[in-house]
Amino acid sequence: MPKKKTNKAAAKRFKKTATGKLKYHKAGSGHLLAGKTRKRKRNLRSAGTLSKTETKRVQGMLSV
Repeated sequence: MPKKKTNKAAAKRFKKTATGKLKYHKAGSGHLLAGKTRKRKRNLRSAGTLSKTETKRVQGMLSV
Protein backbone atom coordinates (compact mmCIF):
# COMPACT_ATOMS: atom_id res chain seq x y z
CA MET A 1 0.00 0.00 0.00
CA PRO A 2 1.42 3.44 -0.88
CA LYS A 3 2.32 6.03 1.73
CA LYS A 4 -0.28 8.64 2.56
CA LYS A 5 0.47 12.16 1.33
CA THR A 6 0.39 15.15 3.67
CA ASN A 7 -2.25 17.76 2.85
CA LYS A 8 -0.01 20.81 2.37
CA ALA A 9 -2.85 23.31 2.94
CA ALA A 10 -3.44 21.81 6.39
CA ALA A 11 0.29 21.56 7.12
CA LYS A 12 0.66 25.33 6.66
CA ARG A 13 -2.25 26.11 8.99
CA PHE A 14 -1.67 23.79 11.95
CA LYS A 15 1.27 23.14 14.26
CA LYS A 16 1.49 20.17 16.61
CA THR A 17 2.33 20.83 20.28
CA ALA A 18 4.48 18.59 22.49
CA THR A 19 1.37 17.06 24.06
CA GLY A 20 -0.18 16.23 20.69
CA LYS A 21 -2.70 19.07 20.46
CA LEU A 22 -3.01 21.13 17.29
CA LYS A 23 -2.56 24.92 17.34
CA TYR A 24 -3.94 27.31 14.73
CA HIS A 25 -4.11 31.03 14.02
CA LYS A 26 -7.56 32.52 14.61
CA ALA A 27 -9.43 34.12 11.72
CA GLY A 28 -10.66 37.71 11.70
CA SER A 29 -7.54 39.75 12.43
CA GLY A 30 -6.60 40.69 8.88
CA HIS A 31 -8.64 43.81 8.15
CA LEU A 32 -11.70 45.84 9.24
CA LEU A 33 -10.14 46.10 12.69
CA ALA A 34 -11.54 49.54 13.56
CA GLY A 35 -14.99 48.08 14.17
CA LYS A 36 -13.75 45.39 16.52
CA THR A 37 -13.27 45.96 20.24
CA ARG A 38 -9.83 46.03 21.86
CA LYS A 39 -10.69 42.89 23.80
CA ARG A 40 -11.78 41.02 20.68
CA LYS A 41 -8.59 41.93 18.81
CA ARG A 42 -6.46 40.93 21.82
CA ASN A 43 -8.15 37.52 22.00
CA LEU A 44 -7.56 36.98 18.28
CA ARG A 45 -3.78 37.30 18.82
CA SER A 46 -3.56 34.16 20.96
CA ALA A 47 -3.34 30.80 19.23
CA GLY A 48 -6.36 28.53 19.32
CA THR A 49 -6.35 24.78 19.94
CA LEU A 50 -8.52 22.35 18.03
CA SER A 51 -11.20 20.30 19.75
CA LYS A 52 -10.74 16.56 20.15
CA THR A 53 -13.08 15.80 17.24
CA GLU A 54 -11.41 18.26 14.88
CA THR A 55 -7.95 17.08 15.93
CA LYS A 56 -8.76 13.53 14.83
CA ARG A 57 -9.95 14.76 11.42
CA VAL A 58 -6.98 17.07 10.79
CA GLN A 59 -4.41 14.47 11.91
CA GLY A 60 -5.57 12.33 9.00
CA MET A 61 -4.80 15.24 6.68
CA LEU A 62 -1.37 15.75 8.28
CA SER A 63 -0.48 12.03 8.14
CA VAL A 64 0.54 12.11 11.81
